[in-house]
Amino acid sequence: MANAIILFKAKKIYPDGTIKEMVIWQLPSKSRERPHGLKYRLYYGTADGECLVRYDNETGKGDHRHLAGQEEAYIFLNIETLVVDFQYDIEQMKRKGMTVFNISHRPEIKDRFDKTFEVTKDTFSHIKEV
Repeated sequence: MANAIILFKAKKIYPDGTIKEMVIWQLPSKSRERPHGLKYRLYYGTADGECLVRYDNETGKGDHRHLAGQEEAYIFLNIETLVVDFQYDIEQMKRKGMTVFNISHRPEIKDRFDKTFEVTKDTFSHIKEV
């Protein structure tokens, strides 16, 4: 992505080993596939790479989400709604008991548990839509 600017990037590793990572870029211009002028990847999955929830808009597919192995179109409204929808799907996945394993017994990664982030209503207040 030539000249794209990272607007937000964060990663959280939960005590059960699952990973939440969010990256949002501002693109230099809007396109037919990305009329909002953003590129994003919001991921929640296991430490071994199994995707449980992912929202992204890769070239050729447009805005879409992956839920437990199923892919479906996603209607992008704004960044705040994107993050709320992503968080909601993660919570639904957790309620269904879809986290795969507990890694609290693995001392080599316990030090990463404090590398967390919180998303609040002010997290994206500095981002202006194009």
